[in-house]
Amino acid sequence: MEQHLHIKNMVCPRCIATVTEVLTGQGLTVQDVKLGEATVTTEKKVNVPALSEALQAHGFELLQEKDEQLTDLIKTTLLEYQRQLEEEYQPMTTSVYLSEKLGMSYQHLSKVFSQHTGTTLEKYLIRLKIERVKELISYGQLTLSEIAHRLQYSSVQHLSNQFKKVTGVSVTDYKKAPSVDRLPLDSLA
Repeated sequence: MEQHLHIKNMVCPRCIATVTEVLTGQGLTVQDVKLGEATVTTEKKVNVPALSEALQAHGFELLQEKDEQLTDLIKTTLLEYQRQLEEEYQPMTTSVYLSEKLGMSYQHLSKVFSQHTGTTLEKYLIRLKIERVKELISYGQLTLSEIAHRLQYSSVQHLSNQFKKVTGVSVTDYKKAPSVDRLPLDSLA
């Protein structure tokens, strides 16, 4: 997959050479590097934190596009929303929560998110909830009914159906032998 990167503080030919070296060191195939930008190809998505750190060690800064920054902000806000779901009996809808927190229309947020992640906000939130279900099951302190209530599922059956659809295994089978690993939240979309 080809990715275009914007890099701040590149001012000379040595900068181009150094950035090329850093990108290659991060396992990226460099297609082109010029002042302020680079085009790379990779099998998977660029590890932005690691690349940022490597570039910063040489005095450069990786600039993310506004929509990428917004996508990351949406993910963080959805995580906050999920936490709020657990604390409030009648929480706001996802669309109202995102719009109010980010000061943009839900339609715009949804469009940007889908374009940059390849999934919808609703599907991403479902995956977040399922990861939380796995976490709560692993603690062994709550019944499935309590977990369903806590995460605002309409019923245990609804939670169970969604769990099986997302993970491919039933909740019962997961509880017996957690064969489905928990996923890092940054890999959900």
